Amino acid sequence: METAIAFIIIFGSIVFFHELGHFIFAKRAGIMVREFAIGFGPKIFGMTKGETLYTIRLLPLGGYVRMAGEDLDSVELQPGYRVGIRINNDNEIDQIVLNQNKQFADMLFLEVEKSDLMKEMFIEGYNEEERLVRYKIARNAVIIENGKETFIAPYDRQFGSKTVGQRSLAIFAGPLFNFILAFFIFLLLGLLQGVPTNEPVITTVMENSPAAQAGLKDGDLVTGINGSPITTWDELSEKVKVSPNESMNFTVDRNGEVLEFSMTPNAVESGEEKVGQIGVQYMSPLEKNPVQAVVFGAQQTYEWTVRIFTLLGTLITGNFSIDDLSGPVGIYKATEEVAQYGVFNLMHWAAILSINLGIMNLLPLPALDGGRLLFFLFEALRGKPIDKQKEGMVHFVGIMLLMVLMVVVTWNDIQRFFF
Repeated sequence: METAIAFIIIFGSIVFFHELGHFIFAKRAGIMVREFAIGFGPKIFGMTKGETLYTIRLLPLGGYVRMAGEDLDSVELQPGYRVGIRINNDNEIDQIVLNQNKQFADMLFLEVEKSDLMKEMFIEGYNEEERLVRYKIARNAVIIENGKETFIAPYDRQFGSKTVGQRSLAIFAGPLFNFILAFFIFLLLGLLQGVPTNEPVITTVMENSPAAQAGLKDGDLVTGINGSPITTWDELSEKVKVSPNESMNFTVDRNGEVLEFSMTPNAVESGEEKVGQIGVQYMSPLEKNPVQAVVFGAQQTYEWTVRIFTLLGTLITGNFSIDDLSGPVGIYKATEEVAQYGVFNLMHWAAILSINLGIMNLLPLPALDGGRLLFFLFEALRGKPIDKQKEGMVHFVGIMLLMVLMVVVTWNDIQRFFF
């Protein structure tokens, strides 16, 4: 149960921030957002605020922000269609009722002759006295069909009416917010747990190792190697690594006393090369410093981004197998393992997952944010949009392929963890 709660909180938060990025930049561009959804499938909770429906759906495997004009959400009133309308104090239509089966208060009825619900915003038709009348539609008008209300989206509030730059920002903001979330999680870790100082302090000396034989002890602070000053553990590690079977002189500060030690690192095979090891373990001291926490947040976000892109490089070279990929089941099992080591490790895991989601969505694949951004790039280069039907077909095929991949990866996860 605890694992399930942790998984829902972590994955839900990551998805929420991703969709929040889309939502904020869509609203900034003046795009009407019809729905802000966490999850897919049947709705288990919904609340309408303003012109947006906020929902939580059954399958916690993602989310979406549905913007006006992105799908076939426009209504066309064909000539001869009978509708009910309500007129406001500005003599504009603020309600259009379709498929009405009862008389609403203050409702007039028109047999539509012609209309435009997006650009010119009007309805022209014959009233009950068979006179041809024309009414302007209010920008905040709603359409009511079978009891369901939907806001009319004027063309300038639709996704397709915006510039390539505005649409690109609305799409790119989703992955961007995943990186921002990761940064703030790492920042919070730095504030609560502390930032590793990277001091070259030896935490543990292994038995029968070159360091133990030379006389190094737990807690020794290495200040120099072969006469060169050492200020970080990374410097110490790198000098030892490139010196297998070479004698080295260490200068150590032990409780204020300066000592000298000589040792020869063992040569240990690492891939196709041999590296030096002296047999010590390291756990960096932690320091709570707000400024360092900000730097730590940025460094960790950058470093993990580079690592994940490096791993993605194996997809191009072909040096990967299906076992290297994980779906929701694999992420759930990993969360279960990480949860055993406390809340700080869960936070670290959440930050890594957030970066993963941001990078994966930026891949130039159909149906992903990166695929949509690629179409916007083509549009900017050719000076006109790609045919909507062709683009829609590409994204549809992409969705189908992603669903197949998800099923394969999930089934592989199930076999790996449960059989």
